[in-house]
Amino acid sequence: MMARSIVLGTGSYLPQRMLTNAELSNMVDTSDEWIVQRTGIRERHLAEPGELTSDLGLQAARAAIISANVDPKSIDLIVLATSTPDQTFPATAVSIQAALGITEGAAFDLQAVCSGFVFGLATADSLLKAGAFKRALVIGAETFSRLLDWNDRSTCVLFGDGAGAIVLEAGDKTVNGEVRGLLAAKLRSDGRHKTKLFVDGGPSSTQTVGHLRMDGRAVFKSAVSMLTDVIEDVFEATGYNASDIDWFVPHQANKRIIDETASRLSIDSDKVIITIDRHGNTSAASIPLALDAAEKDGRIQPGDLILLAAMGSGFTCGSVLLRW
Repeated sequence: MMARSIVLGTGSYLPQRMLTNAELSNMVDTSDEWIVQRTGIRERHLAEPGELTSDLGLQAARAAIISANVDPKSIDLIVLATSTPDQTFPATAVSIQAALGITEGAAFDLQAVCSGFVFGLATADSLLKAGAFKRALVIGAETFSRLLDWNDRSTCVLFGDGAGAIVLEAGDKTVNGEVRGLLAAKLRSDGRHKTKLFVDGGPSSTQTVGHLRMDGRAVFKSAVSMLTDVIEDVFEATGYNASDIDWFVPHQANKRIIDETASRLSIDSDKVIITIDRHGNTSAASIPLALDAAEKDGRIQPGDLILLAAMGSGFTCGSVLLRW
């Protein structure tokens, strides 16, 4: 039997500070009704001053390690998906590695924006199956509030901060007669659309951090079609279809995008994990946050077939099918 990357545990962390739509309506010209109707978001969490992406990622990592019941020093690969690193370099992943007391193996950041966790999961899976590493920690962590123009009501209402993580190990285990682990991953990018969603700053271009800018209509239009295509790719690769999956865990960008994607694929709405109402769009953190929420509340059970999918700036897009 071929070794596959098996999820041993999940973890998540949200900053204590919560920002509601009502509070936002006192900051910019918007309303709770307007935000909920167009996005499904009701509240989001914001990192406190001095609270870094590495701090959020570390808390999620520790929770995942406890969930997996493993020694942190047994982890020899850390992949951190983030668009909001602590600093330009070194990689924020090495700060988390050091804080966990891990002194061997590799740790690096991966940048695919909202698709980052799916890209990170696929990367770790390939390295584990190749035998290059034994146990991996894949983290999505973001402090997107640091990139926002708080005078731009079209973007500042959408995003939040948070982190989620999973521990993976290559193995050949089964559950209820089915092979556990990551069954297939499909990744895409189309850089022709990079100006539709971007940050107007960077070390090489402006020597500043910059602010997030978005053409909302263009993103919405592309998101549904790209997500549908990449999900159909992973179904074709595995022989499964929408009726086979137990749970669909999409990137939490906009509830209308999620609903339309599920509808096009004939995925029952009862199978869709939704956390955007509580978290907002946390970019690379959104899928692992949603996974941990659904695992902790008992919805996700061993043997369940889980579909993950995300689309983000770049335009990047990815899907993963895995047996829990």
